Formats: sequence, C-alpha cells, structure tokens
Amino acid sequence: MKKAFTLLEMLVVVGIIAVLVSLSIASFSTAQKKARDAVRKSDLKTIQAALEQYYSVCGYTYPNPAVGNLVPTEIKCADPLTTISSEIPTDPKSGSRYTMTSSVNGGDYTICAPNTPPLETEVSKSTYCLTNQQ
Repeated sequence: MKKAFTLLEMLVVVGIIAVLVSLSIASFSTAQKKARDAVRKSDLKTIQAALEQYYSVCGYTYPNPAVGNLVPTEIKCADPLTTISSEIPTDPKSGSRYTMTSSVNGGDYTICAPNTPPLETEVSKSTYCLTNQQ
C-alpha cells in the first residue's frame, strides 16, 4: 500500500504557506514605508544644516525658496566661490524636491517633506517639517 498525501492535506499546506507569504509581504511593505520616512527626516536635517551654514556665512539671512516653494537645487552665497551645498537630497520615492517657505526678510524658513500616508490605525502627521534654529 502506497502512502501519499491527500488532496485536502496539500490544499491545507498551500493555504498556510499563502497566508504566511501575504503576512510577510505586508510587514515588508510597512518596513519600507518607515525607512523612507526616516530617510526624509534625515534629508531635512541635512538641508537644515546647509541652511544654517548659509545663514552664518552669507550675511545672516536664509536663501529664498526656488520657484514653486521648493528647496533650491544648490545652496550657495552670491559670491560664486562660496558654495555651501551643491547636492541637495530629494524624496527617496518620487525623487521630487522638498518644499520650503521663508519669511519676506529672509529671517525664517520652514522645510517640509511628505510622510508616507498613515494607516487608519496610526495617529501620524502627513508631513514632517523643520524650522530655522535662530
């Protein structure tokens, strides 16, 4: 007499494997979203450091945002030899630039990055913003 698995046993095993795979994919996706949000926060801190350096080196004012309230692609003083940062980070998913608003007199700024849309069960902000340290 041959011993073999029945069709029902095979379907149960395949079903269990499918459930485990779907749970793994869901948790991996959540981890990716959290990682992108962490990169965005780190990027804003990098931009903030460049803006603060600009403030102290280039006449105690902050640069104006680029067209469309975006962070400039390059942060440099009017003096062409003084470049603070030539590579400004962009959003890790879309590659778009972060937003920036500043006061009329150049004394204040706010830079923002979109967070991954929160899940229904999470209490989270949809954007993460930093303001000047002065």
